[in-house]
Amino acid sequence: MSPNPLYDPTRRDYDADTERRIAALLVGAIDPHVHTGPSIANRALDHLDYAREASAAGFAAIVTKDHDYSGVMATELIRRHHPELTTKIYSSIVLNNVVGGLNPYAVEHTAAMGGKIVWLPTLTAANHFRWEKTSGWVHPATTQKIRPASIVPVLNDNRTVRDDCKEILDIVARTDMTLASGHLHISETWIVFEEAKRRGVRRLILTHPEDIVDASLNDVKGLASLGAAVEHSICMFLDGNKFQTRTAEDLKNQVDAAGVDATIICSDLGQVGNISPIEGFRRGIKLCMDLGYSDADIRKMVSTNIARTLGLEADLPPA
Repeated sequence: MSPNPLYDPTRRDYDADTERRIAALLVGAIDPHVHTGPSIANRALDHLDYAREASAAGFAAIVTKDHDYSGVMATELIRRHHPELTTKIYSSIVLNNVVGGLNPYAVEHTAAMGGKIVWLPTLTAANHFRWEKTSGWVHPATTQKIRPASIVPVLNDNRTVRDDCKEILDIVARTDMTLASGHLHISETWIVFEEAKRRGVRRLILTHPEDIVDASLNDVKGLASLGAAVEHSICMFLDGNKFQTRTAEDLKNQVDAAGVDATIICSDLGQVGNISPIEGFRRGIKLCMDLGYSDADIRKMVSTNIARTLGLEADLPPA
């Protein structure tokens, strides 16, 4: 792979050899979950800002996520008007209130415009409402700024998948997009993912099992065995950022439960007053080194596993 243009040989956060290893691992990295703007929440950088920073670092691709809209129009404009960017930029849709919840029209539109991920409800998942009450934390992107948010249910009262959710699963299967669990409770994720598999969905992501969704390590292991990629928000494990809720040992336990080949790492960053997504990846790679993972294993978790999960193998630089 080509040298990382972001690498500064004078940088001394770590020793020179570690800096070189980190820089090399950033080349070809993919961030599948980043909160860039514009957004109803304050963001530290917008989609174009991140695409430029990621290109400088040698990233293969980024996938933007907003809790309230599909970003495919913005990413199409960036691709069209900034051919100099070497990082491919894609977006996704989150099935919350603003897009109409379980709205098949919005999902089909996102697919037609090159969107990569369909996120099941996040801020409007029933589990998220319960979690917010116990955590005492109100998300800055909440639609409460406009009108009270309402739950977007995915299951019937008898714990079967709703027909409108099944229609979404069929679209995801037909368009070969990736289905992410969002903020569903882990018990709901099992039911929806098993139905998704029956309906032909090939690409599944379990979203940050370390927080909000009440997943156990047995759930992580089991859903990885089902074929889901297990996505970890690296910000939740890093010292010095406002979203840290877990330890390095917790990350090791999570990765070992799923196995390196089923693990993907995202930044989940972009918020005002926090470290940047690029810095999150730098520190995350260093954390994985400190936990004893080889450079080959780390490359899987920050690059090739993600490419396989999202169908982005063609975007990876030549080995």
